[in-house]
Amino acid sequence: MSRVLIVDAERKPLMPCTPARARLLLKAGKAAILRRFPFVLMLREARPEAVVEPLRVKLDPGAKTSGIAVLHEQSGEVMWAAELTHRSPQIREALAKRRAVRRSRRSRHTRYRAARFANRRRPKGWLAPSLESRVLHLLTWVKRLSRWCPVGALSLELVRFDLALLQNPSIEGIEYQRGTLWGTEVRQYLLTKWQHRCTYCQASEVPLEIDHVSPRSKDGSDRIANLVIACRPCNQAKGDHPLESFLANRPDVLTRVQAQRRAPLHDAAAVNSTRWQLYERLKALDLPVETGSGGLTKWNRQSRNLPKTHWIDAACTGRSTPERLQIRHVRPWLIQAQGRQARRMVNVDKRGFPRGKAKGPSCICGLRTGDLVRAVVTKGKKIGTYVGRVAIKSDGYLKLRGRPFGMVEGIHARYCRPVHRNDGYAYAQGEAALPPQA
Repeated sequence: MSRVLIVDAERKPLMPCTPARARLLLKAGKAAILRRFPFVLMLREARPEAVVEPLRVKLDPGAKTSGIAVLHEQSGEVMWAAELTHRSPQIREALAKRRAVRRSRRSRHTRYRAARFANRRRPKGWLAPSLESRVLHLLTWVKRLSRWCPVGALSLELVRFDLALLQNPSIEGIEYQRGTLWGTEVRQYLLTKWQHRCTYCQASEVPLEIDHVSPRSKDGSDRIANLVIACRPCNQAKGDHPLESFLANRPDVLTRVQAQRRAPLHDAAAVNSTRWQLYERLKALDLPVETGSGGLTKWNRQSRNLPKTHWIDAACTGRSTPERLQIRHVRPWLIQAQGRQARRMVNVDKRGFPRGKAKGPSCICGLRTGDLVRAVVTKGKKIGTYVGRVAIKSDGYLKLRGRPFGMVEGIHARYCRPVHRNDGYAYAQGEAALPPQA
């Protein structure tokens, strides 16, 4: 397994130890558990004389999942690794609902409200909330690792995706100024992009035509993002209808078409927008920051014959990557970003009017929603031991969700003892990239 992070009684980070060493320390009473997820130990005495070697934290930022690795450069051993899944889609969905509520409020015509689009100025370096969350999550984990292990340097994959090159891999030189499809027939490009199949019915080996997703009769453009390939029956049936109304009865097809139209450039644009912000904020931590390209990361991984995963890409970032990486027994943490509590104090209907009562107290007997607790019920109908996530209620009788019991209600807070406080993340243990005998 991965190394166990450890600090002394004064919270000074020490060199990570092996799981066997951690078990001996716990059994002898020389250490206590500081955190369950990720697993961190704290010694019961200070160790000012302890000798530590600086470790390097490596980051591989991604649009959906980012890789994190803690590397010992002298030995080439990956001490600790994780894959962090961002929650940007949930943030975008919440913001879309909020904008819809604001629009519905303006449509009531109850009183005049002056538009505010002209008196707002975004500060320099502003990022959309869905992009800002990516940067903040990575900064959070760099700071946490700096508290739990002796971090001496950082490595970051500072990649810039060439959007023109993604659409046309053979583009070079003056062709950047001539446009994405200069010298390339649009029809052939669309046939290749949609794999010679109808976009709507997936029919193949039939005559295919170019169709405008947003009809030209409704000011649809001839941009490549607005063009798809379709068979004649589907093209005639769609006519000048918008894509959403044409595929209203086939939501799965609508989701697939929209994802295939935008996915390649959407993720690349997200990484492009956050790369320099992340770099500048990492530099503010007063640690040396090494940068490397995506091509260098790929070359490091392939030259060492390593499988492609997010945390291995992070370990291969930059020129500081040792010639031999020891990843044989590393089991990465699978970390998923989640919300802590709803910001909305009261639910609203589709027109923006309050529906229901305001949110109740957020803390009952020292417990908050999302905390991992161990409940030992000694009397009543629910006698037993339960370990799971808790949802608090104002009357003190809580809900617990966990395995293998699923969900159980009516557990009083006096039976519950916290195991891990909710910190906005869900944790799981991944599998090793290579078998131990490899």
